[in-house]
Amino acid sequence: MSIHRVLVADDEESMRWVLSKAFQRKGCDVDVASDGQQALGLIRTNSYDLAVLDIKMPGMNGLDLLDKIREMKTELLVVIMTAEASMKNAVEAMKRGAYDYITKPFDLDVIDAIIEKVNRSQEISGQLTQLKQELKELYHVEKNIIGKSDAMREVYKTIGKVAGSDVTVLVQGESGTGKELVARAIHGNSNRISKPFIAINCAAIPKELLESELFGSERGAFTGATERKLGKFEQANHGTLFLDEIGDMPLDLQAKILRVLQEREITRTGGNQTIPVNVRIVAATNQELAEKVRQKEFREDLYYRLNVVPINLVPLRERRDDIPELVEYFIGRICTEMKMPVKRCTEGAMAALMGHSWPGNVRELRNTVEKMVVMTRGVKLTARDIPPNIRDATRSRPSEGGFQVKVTDGTSSIASAEKSLIAAALKRYNGNRTKAAKDLGISRRTLHRKLKEYGEDDASSQKQE
Repeated sequence: MSIHRVLVADDEESMRWVLSKAFQRKGCDVDVASDGQQALGLIRTNSYDLAVLDIKMPGMNGLDLLDKIREMKTELLVVIMTAEASMKNAVEAMKRGAYDYITKPFDLDVIDAIIEKVNRSQEISGQLTQLKQELKELYHVEKNIIGKSDAMREVYKTIGKVAGSDVTVLVQGESGTGKELVARAIHGNSNRISKPFIAINCAAIPKELLESELFGSERGAFTGATERKLGKFEQANHGTLFLDEIGDMPLDLQAKILRVLQEREITRTGGNQTIPVNVRIVAATNQELAEKVRQKEFREDLYYRLNVVPINLVPLRERRDDIPELVEYFIGRICTEMKMPVKRCTEGAMAALMGHSWPGNVRELRNTVEKMVVMTRGVKLTARDIPPNIRDATRSRPSEGGFQVKVTDGTSSIASAEKSLIAAALKRYNGNRTKAAKDLGISRRTLHRKLKEYGEDDASSQKQE
């Protein structure tokens, strides 16, 4: 953004004239006011990029006018002028939110410098805004977490409520449900987005090393510690620390985590100096922490400090309606990453995928889709392309009665699967029932009967070849 329109407020006519000419030769439109009240009226009815105010004016002085401007238009930049070069005036002007402060008399080169300074700061501000937007896109919930089921909508709502605060969040769910994605979404929609997001899996690091990984270590703290090492808390300072699988953390280390949450400071292993840290904690577990508390395997006081806001991720088998969207998303992303033509999942293959119980949840689905994309030569992914372990567990075959989906765990909603598949086929062929039925592997008569069963039949809207 550049300076286009300027307001000059000064009770001396000669100063108003000189400043007007100085800004005009830089291509700015200039309005003038002879006192604070007149200037306030102009600010209320017009849009300015910069206001240059004399500190002493009749009716309302420049500092009081500055207070009014901060209440009305926080984005308006204000420069205060005064003939008294006192520290008190300078400090007071900047404290009240002035962009800059100049002392009379001043050379007109000062005006050039102010314009250049404003333009440069606005350019930097624009770059920072763009960077924050890019970071937000990187972490954005809608792009990284897929699903429109009621369960996922509740997750989105909770993320939106807690992201802007520093409240501690506990994400609970089976392995592969996307707990780290939720943590990243919280960070990416918070005020800490431009600061580090550091993740550590508490179950993947040996007990004797986990403490130094979290808190760091001083040189000589243990055998092999030849130099000072910063831990995850210091690395995540002013950002977010994601403690994954915290249910596997040893009890003695749990006590130290509790102390960090309470005192906001750490001590490196082998050191005696306390180091303040400003870290937002998001923890995750695939275990029932409340049960571990009852069994004395997890500290009750730490559990309550972590469980300020719980987010529960349901397993994929309980939100099967999200599977088609997830499959399409994974296919598009994998094909893009591998620079391959975009492939399409047939309705029969989708029925089989929707019928599987997915014990590995979204992670297992993603891996399965990746295998199908890589191993299939054509652009269509059929039921035959599904890996044998998935295909053996879930069989899908079209018949005159509709899609027969056999599911080993018995939890599939056949009606929901059929309805989703039929809707997708009709959408693909713009409502043409003949083509949709052919693609689904059923007769047009069966399709008509199924639509009536689901209350979706509308004879007037049918399209035929």
